[in-house]
Amino acid sequence: MSGVVLRDISKRFGAVQALDAFSLDVASGEMVVLLGPSGCGKTTLLRTIAGLERADSGQVLIGEHDVTDLRTAQRPIGMVFQNYALFPNMTLRQNVGFPLMVRKRRPQEIRPRVNELLELVHLSTQADRYPHQVSGGQQQRAAVARALAPAPAVLLFDEPLSALDALVRGRLRDELRRIQQAISTTAIYVTHDQSEAMAIADRVVVMDRGRVEQVARPAELYDSPTTPFSATFVGSRNALELPVRDGRVVLGDAFSVPARAGRNGSALVFFRPEDVEIDTAGQGHPVTLNVKIFHGPTTRLHLLADVDGKIASLHADIPSRQATQLELGTKLWIRVNPTGIRVFPAD
Repeated sequence: MSGVVLRDISKRFGAVQALDAFSLDVASGEMVVLLGPSGCGKTTLLRTIAGLERADSGQVLIGEHDVTDLRTAQRPIGMVFQNYALFPNMTLRQNVGFPLMVRKRRPQEIRPRVNELLELVHLSTQADRYPHQVSGGQQQRAAVARALAPAPAVLLFDEPLSALDALVRGRLRDELRRIQQAISTTAIYVTHDQSEAMAIADRVVVMDRGRVEQVARPAELYDSPTTPFSATFVGSRNALELPVRDGRVVLGDAFSVPARAGRNGSALVFFRPEDVEIDTAGQGHPVTLNVKIFHGPTTRLHLLADVDGKIASLHADIPSRQATQLELGTKLWIRVNPTGIRVFPAD
């Protein structure tokens, strides 16, 4: 097994700075997820590790070897793309064995390795089918097995689940994590889906404008974002800018927490929808129910609130059984659990 070290990777496309002195250490056997919005540089970074893009400056090391100037074929990597990229005229077994064939491995070496990988990804019974004869999830599992065939030091995933429907995506997400842990390979995974990142990562790297915003374990990132961008992007938090008075920010009777003011005397306040408590008896800050969106066990309430003389939109997630009793336009009151509130100076 090998880790990955990225040192001051920069990449520009014309006027766009895709990567800006990006540095990261990935431990051997670790699954690191690059998370961020479209255009943040995560795919460019993955392609740079793979050798599909050449950095303007910086260094890429896999294990103890500097691979910065090596071609893709010379790097000890396997890559899984959004599209499955399977050969349609080959069976799944032949697709998985193809990387070993081009490396001129002997048939007696290829057969047991392919059988082992087909077993690992639960495709043994579909091995002799062609890609069009199996589902999208099965095709993607075959693509993972093919990437693993030459025993790469590092496995790279470029949004591999984005083309799948929600049910299959959830199942295959868990399957990819199982496979990665079973073989203890180092993996770097790109996604813009925070739930996907939280489910499979040892650590999550939140990216914005080609830079690292925060690196943390999923639970730490969810509970304790260290920047306003991380707080906004992870956890779908409510965001308010409120004045700081006597060292505190206050929203009526909803919450009062200590805060440090920015240059304009205000603070940015973030809190998750599940930390919003709904009251129908007048305890808390008044709001009006504007929209209800059913999410199965929970329902998201879109609420309109008077915040410092302006109307703001807030979200609350409550049990769906409780939400069925609430009519649109109803006046409600909210309180926010102060332990879930994150505050930053509004600079």
